[in-house]
Amino acid sequence: MRSDAQRNRERILEVALEELTQSADAPLSSIAKKAGVGQGTFYRNFPNREALVLEVYRYEVQQVSDTASQLLQTRAPDQALREWMDRLAQYAMAKAGLADAMRQATSAHGSLAALGRGSVTSAVALLLKANEEAGTIRPGVTPDDFVLAIAGLWQIDPHGDWQSRAGRLLDLVMDGLRAGAPGP
Repeated sequence: MRSDAQRNRERILEVALEELTQSADAPLSSIAKKAGVGQGTFYRNFPNREALVLEVYRYEVQQVSDTASQLLQTRAPDQALREWMDRLAQYAMAKAGLADAMRQATSAHGSLAALGRGSVTSAVALLLKANEEAGTIRPGVTPDDFVLAIAGLWQIDPHGDWQSRAGRLLDLVMDGLRAGAPGP
């Protein structure tokens, strides 16, 4: 991709993230205008709303996923896992509008969970493996098990007291993961 085309694409994604986070129904024409690109450029990069929303989501999920290995470099495995869960909660609550856009974009084409599977599953698998090897969680927990255990996170109202509710939920999940751990 030419450098100017890459810059246009990145600008569109930056503006789309901001606009979709504020409103799931942000008009595509408004996103193109704020990004400083014409309709043709916009639609060459993103032929429809679904394509744009999915790409914004992939980028954002990758950012959250990348923190797993960074945390493991500076923290004990169980502390890294719990802190990563907090970051995931912060992301989920801060991006409530994007989550609404994702639900709309994927309602007819499959599940939201399947879209982030690659990088999120890799991050979760990395954290679970480190914890299992350290003896800090029960053996045999899969990334699918973990995602199901934290699924309540997506039900929390981002406009309420989400921090304490998410903290309690994630503490319960950590307690459950630790139950039956062989210890170091």
